[in-house]
Amino acid sequence: MTTRLPAPPSFLGTGWSFPPSFSPGGAEVAMVSGAEDVHQSIQILLATRHDERPMQETFGCNLDAVLFEEMNDALINRVTSLIYEAILEHEPRVDLRAIDVTAADEAGVLQIRIDYGIRGTNSRFNMVFPFYLHEAVAPGL
Repeated sequence: MTTRLPAPPSFLGTGWSFPPSFSPGGAEVAMVSGAEDVHQSIQILLATRHDERPMQETFGCNLDAVLFEEMNDALINRVTSLIYEAILEHEPRVDLRAIDVTAADEAGVLQIRIDYGIRGTNSRFNMVFPFYLHEAVAPGL
């Protein structure tokens, strides 16, 4: 009889899914691993502002600092810089290849496209993160 050895843990890690979800009855939390964990970690990094985490004051991207700014080239350069610095400092599992920030067709929205690769693998990924410069208003109001 052969016994199966457990798979070695991935260097990419395992974490809670985002947003957190629980099994029926709330006994277990949904977990993600590998590339999906990295992808969700980048989303959390972009959506977190500095000083939001008590034990990690510098964690986050601080995109809220540019809310309600005039949409121009200076803003696009500032957002690109904020994202680049946050990923470089807080996400060591990725190699950042490109960040493309453009004004979306919808007024007050920046479309952020991040091209990255996961270190130690040959995997490339893209993610799009819509960033709203103005408060959301229900359509038709």
